[in-house]
Amino acid sequence: MAQIPAGTDGCSKLSRKKTGDAWELKARRWLESKGLRFIAANVTTRSGEIDLIMKEGAVTVFVEVRYRTSARYGGAAASVTRSKQVKLLHTARLWLARHNGSFETTDCRFDVVAFTGSQVEWLTNAFGE
Repeated sequence: MAQIPAGTDGCSKLSRKKTGDAWELKARRWLESKGLRFIAANVTTRSGEIDLIMKEGAVTVFVEVRYRTSARYGGAAASVTRSKQVKLLHTARLWLARHNGSFETTDCRFDVVAFTGSQVEWLTNAFGE
C-alpha cells in the first residue's frame, strides 16, 4: 500500500484554521480594548473572506488579520497584497449590499491588524478603492 504524503490528510489545514481563528480572536479582543464594537467574523463570499467586521462610532471597519512568526520576509502587514485587497473590497461591497448599504452610503474603512512575532501593528485605513 502506498504511503499518504505528509500534509494531505487535512490535519495541517485544520491546524492552520485553528491558528488563524486564535489570532483573529486575539485581534478582536485587542480592537475591543481600543473601543471598537464587534459586528461579525469570518464573513465569506465566493470572492473572499473578511476576518472581522467592527464598528468604531458610526464607521464600519473591515479588518484583515495577519500573523507571521518573524519579519524575515517583510512581516505580517506586508503580506496583504494588492490582490488580497481587491478580494476584500469586493467581499465588503457584497456584505454592504446584503445589509442595505454601499461604499457611497456607508462610512467605512479597511484596517489591518498585523501580528509579527510578539509585536502588534494596527494599520487604520490601510487601503481603499
